[in-house]
Amino acid sequence: MKSLFPDHIDLTAKVMDFQLQRQNIVSANMANINTPGYKARTLEFEKDLQAALGLSEAGAVARTHPDHFPLAFSADQTEASVTRSLTPRVVQGVDNVDLDKEMAAMAKNNLLYNTLATVMHKNFTGLKQVIADGGK
Repeated sequence: MKSLFPDHIDLTAKVMDFQLQRQNIVSANMANINTPGYKARTLEFEKDLQAALGLSEAGAVARTHPDHFPLAFSADQTEASVTRSLTPRVVQGVDNVDLDKEMAAMAKNNLLYNTLATVMHKNFTGLKQVIADGGK
């Protein structure tokens, strides 16, 4: 069934979902900074997303013609994976969560999420304009 929205909107929405999950995990890491035995977790989805899109890690694929790059992306088939740090503690009593790393990860994730939100806003503003102009 054909959708009113372009495929890249589904992709952007899925990445925003992953970014939200990552933000929750970083927040949980920071909340457990003083919890003995807690292992910091991370959320990695970029490699799986690139594989789902058919992009190689060596370099990005540039689309120079509509027929050159068949994109068969399905947002429902892309997943993220949560990992725990497996490095053992060397000094007893020192927590496993590095506050500086978590704050940097949160800031980076926040910037990426806000950028994607801006992209979505522009997409819907454009659609709204097309609909408004279509009635004239």
